Amino acid sequence: MVLPFRFAVNMLEQSATGGEWRARCARAEELGYDLILVADHLGMPAPFPSLVAAAQATTRTRVGTFVLNAGFWNPALLAREVATTAALTDGRLELGLGTGYVPSEHEQAGIPFLPPRERVDHLTRTVEELKDEPSGVPLLIGGNGNRVLRLAARHADVMAFSGGRFDGDTPTVLTAEELAARVEAYAGFEKEAGREVPAERNLLIQRVVVTEDRAAAAADFLPHVPYLTQEQVLDLPILAAGTVREIADRLRALRERLGISYFTVLDHSMEAFGPVIAELRSTH
Repeated sequence: MVLPFRFAVNMLEQSATGGEWRARCARAEELGYDLILVADHLGMPAPFPSLVAAAQATTRTRVGTFVLNAGFWNPALLAREVATTAALTDGRLELGLGTGYVPSEHEQAGIPFLPPRERVDHLTRTVEELKDEPSGVPLLIGGNGNRVLRLAARHADVMAFSGGRFDGDTPTVLTAEELAARVEAYAGFEKEAGREVPAERNLLIQRVVVTEDRAAAAADFLPHVPYLTQEQVLDLPILAAGTVREIADRLRALRERLGISYFTVLDHSMEAFGPVIAELRSTH
């Protein structure tokens, strides 16, 4: 089943004033984004008040977390935040959850950074406890490992595939082949779970470069991923480089091949990606 495209912008930059924040959100809606998302990192906008303000500045755009660090949250207190935010945004909230992955933020906040297994255990408890509390709020689960994929296969409305992973403390990106393998594994977990309706599939695009010279864009990105060849960089799903039509064609191909129909970009790419949204809307 091919789902319609949905597009989101993840707002990472702190606005100086409420007026500036509202203007950015209104611009996102004007560009055609379906969702305005906020992350859950120290030094970035606080998720829930930012989403309430985003909903007040827009008329149709949905709002969501991308993604909450479950390790920061007590499930009962989180349920209260979610229920209140859903009400104040007139039901436009979508909740995104993940395990968390930045040890220094936990140290700064005075919250233990648990080993991977325990972080997934806490995410699982959080999802299970929230199921009956904020009912009607769509749930997105983001991650990469098999346990998180299995959890999403049982409970998520949206599975957000990570385009990278951590090998110890070192982040590495997934090649096109590695991402396809993760999607295939997830599809198998959905079958195990007996799902009749598959979850929507999301991918975060880390960089958008509208250009006539894809090779130059790949060369600029290559220093960040020295373990890849230029050909592999050009094929990275997290890099959208090329003309507007070329980028649109790549997203159509990802939807056709991997079933990914929901794409998120970072706020520094919000304007650049706007014409791609328009291109895909005009041709479905």
